[in-house]
Amino acid sequence: LLALSSFGKISIAETGSTFEENSVIKARFACKHTGLSSIADDSGLEVDYLSGRPGVFSARYSDSGLAKDNNQKLLHELSGVPFEHRTARFRCAMAFVREYNEQDPIICSASWEGAILEKPRGSNGFGYDPLFFVNAEDCSAAELQAEKKNSISHRAQACNEMVKRLTEIS
Repeated sequence: LLALSSFGKISIAETGSTFEENSVIKARFACKHTGLSSIADDSGLEVDYLSGRPGVFSARYSDSGLAKDNNQKLLHELSGVPFEHRTARFRCAMAFVREYNEQDPIICSASWEGAILEKPRGSNGFGYDPLFFVNAEDCSAAELQAEKKNSISHRAQACNEMVKRLTEIS
């Protein structure tokens, strides 16, 4: 496996309206740029009270796009909302293409259910992790050890499904 960054500094416009569309856009771009089969993902946070926002705009939710500013905006928008109404999930869509113009890419999607805390907890992870309460673990994503997070997260679930699907076709 090669990271796209090993081919130089590359920027891809995420112009899709869904995680699935963005993952396909990125996989096709990587395939075209490298000439190699490619896997790409798009992921983000969906908050039910906010009608699914920040969604595909998770990384650029605030004006600055910085994690601390994204988190601050999210907390501001949920100010006064009781915990039971702060349900949320991280979602990930992962796409695989063999060729740039492939019409039927393999797409695997997964979600990781939780809720948004009223203040950050934990120092591991990145992005919204300090605010994302993982119901099944009774802690924030930022309180999980990397090994645990990387085995249960939305990305881990999508990746496991992708490995399964690719194994079936090989």
